[in-house]
Amino acid sequence: MAQVLEFKLPDLGEGLTEAEIVRWLVEVGDVVAVDQPVVEVETAKAMVEVPCPYGGVVTARFGAEGTELPVGAPLLTVAVGETADDGPAGDAAVAADTAASDSASGREPAAEGSGNVLVGYGTSQAPARRRRVRQAPAVSAVNGRPRPAEPAEATRTADTARETPRTAPGTPGKGTADGPVPVISPLVRRLARQNGLDLREMTGSGPDGLILRADVEYALRAAGTQSRTDATAGEPATAAAPVAAASGSTPSVTRIPLKGIRGAVADKLSRSRTEIPDATCWVDADATELMRTRAAMNAAGGPKISVLALLARICTAALARFPELNSSVDTQAREIVQYADVHLGFAAQTERGLVVPVVRDAHTRDAESLTAEFVRLTEAARAGTLTPGELTGGTFTLNNYGVFGVDGSTPIVNHPEAAMLGVGRIVPKPWVHEGELAVRQVVQLSLTFDHRVCDGGTAGGFLRYVADCVEQPAVLLRTL
Repeated sequence: MAQVLEFKLPDLGEGLTEAEIVRWLVEVGDVVAVDQPVVEVETAKAMVEVPCPYGGVVTARFGAEGTELPVGAPLLTVAVGETADDGPAGDAAVAADTAASDSASGREPAAEGSGNVLVGYGTSQAPARRRRVRQAPAVSAVNGRPRPAEPAEATRTADTARETPRTAPGTPGKGTADGPVPVISPLVRRLARQNGLDLREMTGSGPDGLILRADVEYALRAAGTQSRTDATAGEPATAAAPVAAASGSTPSVTRIPLKGIRGAVADKLSRSRTEIPDATCWVDADATELMRTRAAMNAAGGPKISVLALLARICTAALARFPELNSSVDTQAREIVQYADVHLGFAAQTERGLVVPVVRDAHTRDAESLTAEFVRLTEAARAGTLTPGELTGGTFTLNNYGVFGVDGSTPIVNHPEAAMLGVGRIVPKPWVHEGELAVRQVVQLSLTFDHRVCDGGTAGGFLRYVADCVEQPAVLLRTL
């Protein structure tokens, strides 16, 4: 007899308390293997495929796509110990009765699973081929009569009804009763859902009618234009109408929920400002020689080296000389925790908002390796596929806001780190070079630091060393 085990939404990372269901990867009746991904969720930090630690037949799913669940809430139930070929379909109902009796008596299920629930962990067991099992009506163990649908079954029915297309079969580029809506990107689904747009009524401009983000944005603009046209149709055009409306109406407002990545950023920045007594110092530096050095390295052949990688290399060397800034403050123990390894975070702007991927062991990498890792993490950030492990654990952050065309900023420290180096744009400016006025490539560097871990002398020494390496890259070579 099968046991029905309940799989709950696991803890997906530091500080994450909820996640939104983006896409189910299994249906009720599918056979799943241990550690097979069963659902794709979006947290405040990344898109994550959640693997199930149990192998068996999926008997229920909890929550439709778009539903936000707290950590610890049920995701699905799996009947373990029986497969679709081992017995009649009614075994699933018997298994459900067994699970209910176990729950009532306080017994824990005896079936074994991996216990691993994060992406990248688990056994090497190959996923089993998914098989569909025909579900018979659940039969009561008391009188043999069909039982009413359980809440989980009602949820599944609602999911099925929502996923069933409502357009006429055969409409080009639209979802039909015989196939799914042609959308791949979870971000496109979410954009449409937030704006109340029915993807089944759209024709995509991508390959094979694929609905793209541009299609959704165009439909939203068209809907806005139509709404304004309908609102003004049939009204007499008078000069006094706008003035009267303006004087007698309240200003229109838009409320944007602080949730998802925006909510996580808001909480973290607020905590940083509340807990960290930060200070900022800055300096202008002549980056002409740094840019010449990069050009010479790239002209020698091989992979191209980015400016960000050279700045990262300078940061790791500076942190080796000023380790006070590669630290955090343990407020409970009232201790400063200094780290021997440099896990370098860098700010990356994406469609989902600002994220800070982390380059592990940046102090052990050369400029070529740093460039490759920056590219990989940036692409993953823009695709929304960064794992929680790639977004946490940083010890120092490098923020290149010069890409936005600005010269300077006073960045907020990325809690719980102790410092952040900001880099502005590198632009030609008049500069006194070797006693003469010349046009040089100038950049502004700013350091925001936690004043609890060091004083201004240490922060100034760090920033001055970084500036010296920018102005004369040979300084870095002498200290290696």
